[in-house]
Amino acid sequence: RFDNDRSVAAWIVYKALLQWRSFEAEKTNIFDRIVHQIRSSIEKSQDDTRELTYWLTTSSTLLYLLQSTLKFSNTNNAASRRNISSQATLFGRLAQGMQSSSMSLETSSGYSGVVGISNNQEMVEAKYPALLFKQHLAAYVEKTYGMIRDNLKKEINPLLNLCIHAPRPTRARNLRDVTKSIHLTTTTKQQASYVQWQNIINKLEHTLTCMAENHVPSMITRKLFHQVFSYINVQLFNSLLLRRECCS
Repeated sequence: RFDNDRSVAAWIVYKALLQWRSFEAEKTNIFDRIVHQIRSSIEKSQDDTRELTYWLTTSSTLLYLLQSTLKFSNTNNAASRRNISSQATLFGRLAQGMQSSSMSLETSSGYSGVVGISNNQEMVEAKYPALLFKQHLAAYVEKTYGMIRDNLKKEINPLLNLCIHAPRPTRARNLRDVTKSIHLTTTTKQQASYVQWQNIINKLEHTLTCMAENHVPSMITRKLFHQVFSYINVQLFNSLLLRRECCS
């Protein structure tokens, strides 16, 4: 699936489309077939983080390659406006961010002569089907990213509720019994809370491992975990506010 940490499928598809001059075609169904394959693969892997991260890498790499190579004429104003508006989204700006970074997407020639894009790569003037393909590709990058993020949130959400243990008032007894009871209760709750936090860490590490194994671009990984940690902070803060005994 990968050669030198690069998605082989993305490069083969890209090179084939270039060789067939599909980007310059006024009419073609090749893009619909590629989009259908990506969509069906994502839908079959909705709960499989490992597969989703693979398709996130493959589709984002292909999106980067298109952004680096294709140029679109301004003859179709409506299409141009849609292209500009799509760049306002997180992954509409993905290729631009990857281009400005030091990330190199060069691949060895071990797969049918696939090589990296050189700095003097000639731009290809693409037609409307290619523009539509690029927009669909960006949409599926967004969708796959959202599925991975939301799956992780659903896994850790039940555990977060078990991490907060509010102090409970105890009946008046002699000081020694009260102190002993409080100590035992506190110790038990701390142990239970530690187990739940460890489970949350395991969930986070599993997702991070899947993203690393499938070579998801670092900017996407950072963005996903930034959003997940923000979600954790909000959930914990709201849980504290809903427990009067935790607020002073």
